Amino acid sequence: MEILSDVLFQQYLDQNKSDLDHDLEAITNTPFTTSAFDFYTSVAVISSSKIEGEQLEVDSYVKHKIQHIEYLPELTQKPNDLFRAYQFAKENRLTRANFLESHKLISEHLLPEQWRGVLRQNNMLVMEHNTGKIQFEAVHFEQVEEEMDKLWSDIELLAQKTLTVAETFYYASFIHMVFVAIHPSNDGNGRAGRLLEKWFLAENLGETAWFIQSEKYYYQHVDQYYKNLNRLGVFYDQLDYGQAMPFLSMLPQAIKL
Repeated sequence: MEILSDVLFQQYLDQNKSDLDHDLEAITNTPFTTSAFDFYTSVAVISSSKIEGEQLEVDSYVKHKIQHIEYLPELTQKPNDLFRAYQFAKENRLTRANFLESHKLISEHLLPEQWRGVLRQNNMLVMEHNTGKIQFEAVHFEQVEEEMDKLWSDIELLAQKTLTVAETFYYASFIHMVFVAIHPSNDGNGRAGRLLEKWFLAENLGETAWFIQSEKYYYQHVDQYYKNLNRLGVFYDQLDYGQAMPFLSMLPQAIKL
């Protein structure tokens, strides 16, 4: 593969395989219904949005989506855009073109129309939303397309294989991590990266993977989420994926929720 790596997989397998197989069983045995998808996606969407600084509380947004309680538009517009992106992902295969369409939905109230679903044309310093500190410097804008080509080439290669549960979780997290490091768009990258991770899980594990509460887990452990990403380094061309195990190990914890 061109950008993803299996160098940590055996260590990952040793740490997580027994728990993964056991913990996932309860989720995969849950009947998939529209109401269940709407509930779990509401939690996922607002959790992912709050990582990015959105103000509406989780229980309030669930009331908004499930009980149709109205709130001020400025509180619900961006989460609702993300909700539509999750619905789109549920109904479409994970492809590069479809992912760009999902970013158009995510960024409807984030970016001008010309910057939705397209790659950025400027350099990017990534800031932590809670502290305002510089987290890292993303790949130079002239290399964004090349790095995204590598990532999608690897995703397409993995799509041709029958992955084990452990391989699916490992690569879903690795894809999430690399996508965030590239930071390919002007905004919405965090939300899109967490959707991409979940979309990859659903492609390989089936539709009940949408019930895995990864976004909620990341929000509940947001300081550790950023700390684990920061372990890789500050500059894209110097990132050390050998330090990725703490981040890769977060997703298996989400299925315990």
